[in-house]
Amino acid sequence: MREDGDGDGDGSSSSSGRSRSSNMHSDTLTRPSADDDDDDDEFLRHSSSCTSASSAGDYPMAMSSEGSPFVMSPWHQSASADPPDLAGATAGNGLITSLFREEGHIYSLAAVGDVLYTGSDSKNIRVWKNQKDFAGFKSSSGLVKSIVAAADRIFTGHQDGKIRVWRVSPKNPTVHKRIGNLPRLKDVLRSSLKPSNYIEVRRHRSALWIRHSDAISCLSLDQEKGLLYSGSWDKTFKVWRIADSRCLESVIAHDDAVNSVVVAFGGIVFTGSADGTVKVWRRELLAKTTKHSPVKTLLKRECAVTSLAVSSSAPVVYCGSSDGLVNFWEGEAELAHGGVLGGHKMAVLCLVAAGSLLVSGSADKNICVWRRDGGAHSCLLVLSGHTGPVKCLAVVANGQDKEVEGGAAVRSWIVYSGSLDKSVKVWRVSEQPPDIC
Repeated sequence: MREDGDGDGDGSSSSSGRSRSSNMHSDTLTRPSADDDDDDDEFLRHSSSCTSASSAGDYPMAMSSEGSPFVMSPWHQSASADPPDLAGATAGNGLITSLFREEGHIYSLAAVGDVLYTGSDSKNIRVWKNQKDFAGFKSSSGLVKSIVAAADRIFTGHQDGKIRVWRVSPKNPTVHKRIGNLPRLKDVLRSSLKPSNYIEVRRHRSALWIRHSDAISCLSLDQEKGLLYSGSWDKTFKVWRIADSRCLESVIAHDDAVNSVVVAFGGIVFTGSADGTVKVWRRELLAKTTKHSPVKTLLKRECAVTSLAVSSSAPVVYCGSSDGLVNFWEGEAELAHGGVLGGHKMAVLCLVAAGSLLVSGSADKNICVWRRDGGAHSCLLVLSGHTGPVKCLAVVANGQDKEVEGGAAVRSWIVYSGSLDKSVKVWRVSEQPPDIC
């Protein structure tokens, strides 16, 4: 049963910390084009102090093309050219297909097995199965900024500050029913009776601590502990218990919008913000709630932190920022700065890590694929073909590892890239270095 009256769809497959905070920083990044002036979202929240307009006046420039992976990478794949020979010399690296539906800019992706969820500014969530349009469901308000999936539930974070919860019908996998919002209506009503549950979110405005007061920018799941984390432009991250949809904790984490939150190894949580910082938090599980304590600040600079990713195969955390750089830190006990990956010419908008690979998407419309070998990183590929900024990435195992000479198996991955050109591209990427191909 629905817990509010916002009129969200029921799964049709049609096209259709309590603390005080300071005033919000204004959004300053130029929109993709003049035609998008009526959109209710910029694709990035940040301060403008370290970016300048490009020659075309569209996106922030961060560096010259000297030393770019375009020049450095021996395997530059372009989706705008003829489709690559996936069985040829590139060991299967390259474009598989493009997914397109006239429903607006793609802002969020989540991939589980052969199912892909895409969110856009049309407020629709499309479901793709085996790279074909499969189903869809929609919310009546709120651009879909983030999607995560756990078991039979899908969580979507929206521009209107709500987290919506959906469930796949056990009888019909094309039907997705909305089963509630976070926070639940009954929790909102109960909390609203106590003045102590209100915090100041900006000058002359207060709100309940269990509700986000601005856009949901990111979601992250800790499935082992049954927790969902949400980050918002209201400068907070909140912790939700999935079992009963309760908000356990709200943390005023940054001085500006939280752009990324990632649950990592050993009960550690990382947050990145438009205030230019990456912070580390240690989680303590209490009887009825959680407590997150600040451990350290990994990065502090003028450029906005736009994205974070944590490797599942090694204790490495990556940070993308609006200057086009990717910083990374290594070590589980004591995180040490490992270096900087300088490949993009504009802001890095999204990151995803898989195996020994890191994939970065940028406002320069390109995707860089990096390979980690010990503490060193090299650029394996530059994937190009999008005609707009690459806003989101998702990755799943390919399941068809290739054997090389000697019988060793080389893992490969399916990478999905969502763009403000309204398309999703599907790529096959191998961990095999080009010189072995």
